[in-house]
Amino acid sequence: MTGQELFDSLGKLFGQKLQDKTEFRGETTYTILPSDLREVAKFCRHDLSFDYLIDITSIDNFDEDPRFEIVYELYSMTLAVHLRLKLKISEDEQVDTISDIWPTANWHEREIYDMMGIKFKGHPDLRRILMWDGYPFFPLRKEFPLEGLPSEMPDVAFTKAASLEGGPFVTKPSTATTKDREPRARPPDL
Repeated sequence: MTGQELFDSLGKLFGQKLQDKTEFRGETTYTILPSDLREVAKFCRHDLSFDYLIDITSIDNFDEDPRFEIVYELYSMTLAVHLRLKLKISEDEQVDTISDIWPTANWHEREIYDMMGIKFKGHPDLRRILMWDGYPFFPLRKEFPLEGLPSEMPDVAFTKAASLEGGPFVTKPSTATTKDREPRARPPDL
């Protein structure tokens, strides 16, 4: 089966469920409804041989409705074909997990929950993966300030907003250790 035959069969089966199709540089993107995600994902995995879930990302379209977009990057190793599935959700909406279809989705969904606050229904272990339990904010949302927010957990994290000193990863060249060069670890007067 060629890539074009693959997309033709997807289009024939799902028709109106594939709301928008975009092709760019050999990659095809379909926009679907969140309610159709599991059905389309199962078909892509089992019938169209999209055996590799490359990534799941999320986009915060602040001041738009629906606010969030979730993008699934799929790849067929046997056919060497890329497929991107996009869906838009509102701030209080939940998305079905696909971690039972592609096990690697487990970590991606946890990261999206941790950084954006998007919840995945049916996820086997939906808890924070980067931030600590009890952290009340979602750092990749657009309303989260670049300089950070004060923490109420002094033994776990910074107790006041971290200084960016020109950016979160800018260090001063020196022979000092990483801890001493890291801008958030230095007093602001240096």
